[in-house]
Amino acid sequence: MTWRDNFIKPLLLILVPLGLIVLFLTLSRLGFFVWQFERVEAAGQYGFIFVQGLRFDVVLLAMAMIVPATLTPLFATHLGAFRVWRGFLLIYMAVWFVFIAFMEFSTPSFINQYDSRPNYIFVEYLKHYREVGATLLAEYPLQLLLAGIFVPLVSYLFYRLSRRLVVLERPVKWLPALLLAPLLFVSFAMAARSTLDHRPVNPSTVALTSDHLVNELALSSAYTLLYAVYLSGQDEAGGVPYGEMPFERVVSIIRDETGVEPAAFNDPKLPSHHLQRSSQPRKRPYNVVIVLEESLGAEFVGRLGGLPLTPNLDALAKEGIWFENLYATGTRSVRGIEAVVSGFLPTPARSVVKLNKSQHGFFTLAQLFRDQGYDTGFIYGGESHFDNMRSFFMGNGFNYVIDQDDYPESAYRATWGVADEDLFAMADRKFSGYGDQPFFALVFSSSNHSPFEFPDGRIELYDQEKHTVNNAVKYADYAIGRFIEQAKQSDYWDNTLFLVIADHNSRVYGSSLLPVERFHIPGLILGGPVKEPEVVTTLASQIDIGPTLLSLAGVSGEHPMVGRDLTLAQNRNRPGRAIMQFDQVQGYMEGDEVVLLQQERPPKLYHYRDHQLIEAFDPHPSLVEKALAYSLFAQAAYAQRLYH
Repeated sequence: MTWRDNFIKPLLLILVPLGLIVLFLTLSRLGFFVWQFERVEAAGQYGFIFVQGLRFDVVLLAMAMIVPATLTPLFATHLGAFRVWRGFLLIYMAVWFVFIAFMEFSTPSFINQYDSRPNYIFVEYLKHYREVGATLLAEYPLQLLLAGIFVPLVSYLFYRLSRRLVVLERPVKWLPALLLAPLLFVSFAMAARSTLDHRPVNPSTVALTSDHLVNELALSSAYTLLYAVYLSGQDEAGGVPYGEMPFERVVSIIRDETGVEPAAFNDPKLPSHHLQRSSQPRKRPYNVVIVLEESLGAEFVGRLGGLPLTPNLDALAKEGIWFENLYATGTRSVRGIEAVVSGFLPTPARSVVKLNKSQHGFFTLAQLFRDQGYDTGFIYGGESHFDNMRSFFMGNGFNYVIDQDDYPESAYRATWGVADEDLFAMADRKFSGYGDQPFFALVFSSSNHSPFEFPDGRIELYDQEKHTVNNAVKYADYAIGRFIEQAKQSDYWDNTLFLVIADHNSRVYGSSLLPVERFHIPGLILGGPVKEPEVVTTLASQIDIGPTLLSLAGVSGEHPMVGRDLTLAQNRNRPGRAIMQFDQVQGYMEGDEVVLLQQERPPKLYHYRDHQLIEAFDPHPSLVEKALAYSLFAQAAYAQRLYH
């Protein structure tokens, strides 16, 4: 037998029908491109829709066909077995084609209704097929008729054409089959992953513009729907609740805890939505830059009683507003992002950065600032699609994203992205070009991340071995100190507020149900506008940062954040509180008392003393009620889409 019979023909049995599906999706994408050309043109993006479209079509089909493709050469060693396999293969690929074609034909109506390709809403509607069916018959009879004609027609043509192509005249030899099967498995697995980076591609990869529909044109509707189904299983209701409470009572507690006047809550449909007036209004509001420091727990910060690894941050603390008693909401970067950028409370579910219902129309500071004329962006040294960050940001108020592909070749590249000093050099160049244009930016560092890689010759090593967390923290501190010194020499310094804050601690561990000390993080606001240094000793949470920054920047606006404006004396003087999520345990700390919430267990009260939780047996119903209210509100706000 020839090389073609043993190797090429088995490949063609799979690849040619898949090529027909790719051709169909490309033609469909071309139609959407023409239909939405005005928006594509306004977004300034053209080619990526087709290049990335081809990429994601391959991803979808590789995931669908990895097992059948691997088995085909083995069945091809026997003509009788292959005849049976051929019948299954034809039906299997035809079913996929019907699904793909149906989703593409369904897309125009969905875009007209929801301005996006089919997503979680489509999935939710499938649960109510009777009501949806009646609605479709009443409102979209023509579309249903066309879909009823064209989906079977193109599917029939696909089946007939594939049937002609999926033919084998001679059996394949066993040795070629055994060589080809693992090769196909690896090839399809790599195609499904579509990258050699740390994480496989996802919809965030194509979030290249602030117009989410333009971004989604690069995907297929079958892909967006299946991705929505995947995410729908990831705690779409906000996780399993820790208890029960009438929602009216939940809202009453949450509103009271913000310290905002009741009259400010102005939308009965959005219970936390309110008007915040800046305590320091300005004719020209200040620029705002949030520097999110990777894994910088209090144990590494000299000013907070930790190791002497942050001399620059310790010195800068004397120049700005230093938060002595600030706590992270979680143990992951995305948890820190949701708290700092959105002011959103933690839940037992994954962070809203990664969940379905928060990818568009979810509140962020960027959206509020953009509505007030700011340019808004995310500057990162790594892969911006990691943890779905790019998609979340571009769908919720950010105008641009800068990531590792945007840095010059001279930048130091580590496993998790460029070194922090290259990150800050990029940020400085970006900010220096704004002139009088106000701007908001989130700058996210990555050098303090395992395996702790950074350039030589920058710091005196704390540990003898270079690649340790202690040395990485010291380098990260060197980079932030260098950046602030550069900023002080810039034209933008006098009009810019800088927040330096950790996303979380690097080592959240311990035998305690909630290792509270591992949530303690630094926070510092400084810049030209900060004339008098202060130390805020009030117990505070990352969710308090958003309202506080708005006031300091001189920005008034409406938002749903439930944190406290710590520029106000009444909020600094009242008992502070922190909310912390650790695995499936949520903690609420007020003073030295901590309530722990666990699923299917009653709340427990503890005293927090000397970094230890000591169970308390005296009841404290008001504290338990607050803890439960914060938890239940966050879950409802996400599940019912109340946070916008």
